[in-house]
Parts: sequence; structure tokens; C-alpha cells
Amino acid sequence: MTVLLALGSAIGYGLSDFLGGLLSRRVPVWPVAMIVNLSAALWVTVAALAVGGDPTAGDWAWGALAGVGSGMGTAFLYRGLAAGRMGVVAPLSAVGAALLPVTVGIVAGERPTVLTWLGIAFAFPAIWLVSASAGDGQRGDRSVGVGVVDGLLAGLGFGMMFAALGQVPDSAGLGPLALTQAVSVPAIVVLAVAHREPWLPRDRSVVWAVPIGSFAAVATTLFLFATHSGLLAVASVLSSLYPAFTVLLAIGVLREHIHRTQAVGLLLGLAAVSLVAVG
Repeated sequence: MTVLLALGSAIGYGLSDFLGGLLSRRVPVWPVAMIVNLSAALWVTVAALAVGGDPTAGDWAWGALAGVGSGMGTAFLYRGLAAGRMGVVAPLSAVGAALLPVTVGIVAGERPTVLTWLGIAFAFPAIWLVSASAGDGQRGDRSVGVGVVDGLLAGLGFGMMFAALGQVPDSAGLGPLALTQAVSVPAIVVLAVAHREPWLPRDRSVVWAVPIGSFAAVATTLFLFATHSGLLAVASVLSSLYPAFTVLLAIGVLREHIHRTQAVGLLLGLAAVSLVAVG
């Protein structure tokens, strides 16, 4: 069940990133990121009220910390995607998103099987290769360096979110997750103000960020459920395969050509999922 939930999360993140990246080419990135996360907050809040739960003060604290990471990750990922640095930002963000919670899980006492470890080992190069774009920047191009910074910051943010949500138990319900999405909104606004970027929506096209937020909400909810049913290390690694689904959407919808490195990455990703499922 953990594998299915985590893959569902990866699909949701891949779809929201694909649509968010497209929208960010037409609308300033910071309003898009803010509306996406605001929409996700509303969706999860409705679900939380329906599901109920008994969260502790600690659960709320983990949810708030996850919100800071979510806002940070979304903002820097979208900024990188909008600037056309997909091949730099996406792999760094996804690897970072997986590495931090894996480390936290192991320190907390998780002990994956040998096959699961092998699947995790396959997943990291898969994430990197499937996100690679042969034409994304030239050597010495300053934009590549900026893309590295965006990718590292996005990975740190998403890794923080995954690691913090992994500490929220099933008994807490979805309340802490709703707080995560809510806190992410002012986090994005603070980052926008710090970078002297406009964050208020001024283009009518930004309304398309609302349905994108629903996909992000589903993705994060499925990730939380995945951590309840299995290891944080497994849930975070498989959820971090989201660039594979973004690439597949780009191939199927935008008719983009798949590079050889991306094909290898997709195969490694399939092998990683198979090994984790068997393990």
C-alpha cells in the first residue's frame, strides 16, 4: 500500500509541477506559487474537517514546520521552472526532497530490507537522469549557477516538508497537513518580499492555479498516508520520482522528444519501484 500511495503522490506532484511550470511561463511565478498553495490549503482544510482526528501540540508544530518547507520548495522550484532551468532545478530538488527524509528515517530507527535499499539506490540516479535536459544551459552560463541555487533550496524545502510530515501520526488526522498548506502561503509571500518580487495576482490567467492546487493537495495527502502505512524513507523516495511523470506529460502533451538519458532514468525508476515493492 505504501508503494501505491507514494506513487500516487508522485503522479500528483508531477501533474501539478507540469501545469504550474506551464502557467509560470505566462504569469509571474510568485503569484502562481501563492495561489497554488492557497488552493491546496483550502482543499485540505475541507478534507480535514470531514476526516477529523486528535492532533497534539507536537503534531501541529510538525505541520507548521512542514509548511515553511512547502512554501520554500514551491517558490524556488517554480522560479527555476519559469526561468527554463528544468534540467538543473528539477533533479536537485527531487534528490534533496528524498535525501533529507531518508536520513531522518534512518536516524529514527527505520531499517529497510536489502531489496528496498537497492531500490532506493536506483531511485537517486533515476530522479537525476529523468530530469536531465541536454539543452538546458551551456557551460559557464550564469543561469546554470542560479539554477543550482534554486534546485538546492527547493530540495531543502521539500525535504523539510517530507521529513516533518513523516512525524505526524495517523491519529492526528489531516489537521496538521491543513496547517502545513496554510503556513506555506505566508512563507511564499515573505520570500517574494525578500526578493523584491511581486506576489499579488494581477493577471486573470492566475485563476488556473486554483485547480493546480487541488493536485498538489492530493499529492501531499497521499504522501502523508504513505508514511502512515510504511517507512518514511520509502515514501519520500518514491514520491520524489515526480519528475518522471512531469517528463512523461511533456512527452505526451507537448510532444517533446525524450533524451537517451531520460530513457535510462525512466528505466531505473521502474526498477527502483519494482525493487521497493518486492522488498
